[in-house]
Amino acid sequence: MPRKPNVPCKHPSCPALVPYGRSYCEKHQVLHRSDRLSASKRGYDSRWRKARARFLKDHPLCVKCKEEGILVKATVVDHIVPHRGDQRLFWDESNWQPLCKKCHDKKTMTEDKYVVNNYQ
Repeated sequence: MPRKPNVPCKHPSCPALVPYGRSYCEKHQVLHRSDRLSASKRGYDSRWRKARARFLKDHPLCVKCKEEGILVKATVVDHIVPHRGDQRLFWDESNWQPLCKKCHDKKTMTEDKYVVNNYQ
């Protein structure tokens, strides 16, 4: 029976191939820990979803796109300073900003990427 082919590492721009069923190469496995708590255990529960919906209703446009003179609907409530498990910072609305997914992903991969999580 034929084996499934190796697949690319899911870390951005990593050319390494890994066995089918694995996500990351040895080099990037430590960056993408599989022992991370679920979203709800990290605070993204029904209470967060309600607060997020209210915030996006009050702030419907992506602030980064708006700075560029483009009007794009915000779909993500971003923590300006990553909360890293700090509940006070997590719920501080002055630390929230509305972003579109594209801007949020860009921010996460550049500004937030290499800061170590203090929570699991």
